[in-house]
Amino acid sequence: MSHSALSHPLRLILGSLWLGLVVATPALAESDTAGPWQLRAGASFIVPTSDNGSIINHSAEVDIGNRVGPSFNIGYFITPHWALDLLGGLAFKHQIDVNGSRAGEAKHLPPILSLQYHFRPEATLRPFVGVGINYTRFLDEKLDSGDKLKLGSSWGPALQAGLDYALDDHWTVGADIRYARINSKVSINGNDVGDVDVNPFIYSVNVGYRF
Repeated sequence: MSHSALSHPLRLILGSLWLGLVVATPALAESDTAGPWQLRAGASFIVPTSDNGSIINHSAEVDIGNRVGPSFNIGYFITPHWALDLLGGLAFKHQIDVNGSRAGEAKHLPPILSLQYHFRPEATLRPFVGVGINYTRFLDEKLDSGDKLKLGSSWGPALQAGLDYALDDHWTVGADIRYARINSKVSINGNDVGDVDVNPFIYSVNVGYRF
């Protein structure tokens, strides 16, 4: 994806993060028994878009497989309603099919930084939404043919909606769904052959601890 194509959505996302912080800062939360930090650990199911695009002059249709793996979140509550959240995890490995047949595999790291709004922070059921940015780096790209595959890194916007269930003042169980815009330039043996859209939905479940 070109710099110009990314600049507009990234300006919107970064502007939203900045505006949220400006709005939230004057109402900084008073300290409570739970504290402002939250750690979550769980699993995420990454489901790339069903149409990942084509390469080599549109002659090769690309399909990127789904993957489940461990994930974690580090959150900081600026106020009871506003929080910053970083999603991370181990590198997820995906199978890559071309024209319906396995062609190779690649790993990727898709950390997402979000500004969240929590609607009912003192309730037992706590819905929230988030908007942010993701940076995706691809690792260990391999083609079964032995040719050298390279997938370019990607920046893009991300959206989130989720729900926490409070077990007590510190512990929660939760689930959320995210959408991340991921576009990667593809090269084979050093030659540019096109780009692919990963654009996954990310479904996560977790256990959280607030302190």
